[in-house]
Amino acid sequence: MKENAKGKIRTEFWRIFRFGVTGTVSSLIHYVIYCVALSILNPTLSYTAGYLVGLVCNYGMTTFFTFRQQPSKKNAAGFAASHALNYLLEIALLHAFFILGAGELMAPVLVMIVVVPINFLILHFVYLHKRKA
Repeated sequence: MKENAKGKIRTEFWRIFRFGVTGTVSSLIHYVIYCVALSILNPTLSYTAGYLVGLVCNYGMTTFFTFRQQPSKKNAAGFAASHALNYLLEIALLHAFFILGAGELMAPVLVMIVVVPINFLILHFVYLHKRKA
C-alpha cells in the first residue's frame, strides 16, 4: 500500500475515533438531561430538551475536536441543517420504539444506536466536502 494511502486511512481512522468520543459525550449529556427532564416533562419534550443541550456541546466538539476546524457560517449552517433532519428522524424513531414496546429509558438508547452512523456520514459531508468553483 502506498504511503499516501496509508496516511489517508490513518487520518480517517482517527477522525472516526474522535467522532465516537464526541458522539459518546454528547449522547451521555443528551441522555442525562432526558432522564432528569422525564420527572417533569413528557418523553418527547424531555428528549427535545436533551437534544438541544447535547446539540450545543456536539457542535463545539465536532468542529474543534472531530474535524479540527474553526467555526464558520458554512459549517454551522450545515450542522444545523443536518441536525434538524436528524432530530426529526430521532423523534420518529423514538415513537416507533415506544410502539414496539421499548420503555422510556431504553427507547432513546436504541434511537442513538441507529442514528449515530447516519449522523457521521452527514457531518463528514458537511465538514469535508469541497465545492467545485
